[in-house]
Amino acid sequence: MNETLILVDSADRVIGTGEKIEIHRLGVLHRAFSVWIFNSRGELLLQKRAMTKYHSRGLWSNTCCGHPRPGETTENAARRRLQEEMGLDCALRETLTFTYEAQLESGLTEHEFVHVFFGRSEENPRLAPAEADEWKWMDLSNLVKAIKQKPNTFTYWFRICLNLIDRDLDERKVTEYPSGAVLPCLLS
Repeated sequence: MNETLILVDSADRVIGTGEKIEIHRLGVLHRAFSVWIFNSRGELLLQKRAMTKYHSRGLWSNTCCGHPRPGETTENAARRRLQEEMGLDCALRETLTFTYEAQLESGLTEHEFVHVFFGRSEENPRLAPAEADEWKWMDLSNLVKAIKQKPNTFTYWFRICLNLIDRDLDERKVTEYPSGAVLPCLLS
């Protein structure tokens, strides 16, 4: 199935649309989102991307990711994909944005302006088999250790985002985020 992505400039202003696979072949900057769901113990819900995905298959990543459709708000798209991929629905709060570019397998390039959303849930997911093969809740200090030991078992964007979240929390001296989940300085 073809999917249309929203092309943006470096300030996230819409400059057009394009077909998903072609945009990834060309490495054109497009809008995306990344959802991070925490439970009351401060654990992050991770997913292992399905082996049938067109890139980054079999790698661990944040709760879910995706692209808004033309005419859809990024927050609504994030909630839609959370439901589609993980069978979850909860309030989301936009936390930060970042841009990255990475060469992927099969000659694809991921070049995204990413909106990061945090949410909170105590529910275990109901995975869509085409999206994710496994899931787990993971304490952030153990997650950081796992990434340091085996970085190539995690998606590129997830590792970048985790570093940015840690730096953002440290700069603002924030220790509770979101809704009481304690996020320590992770990578110091």
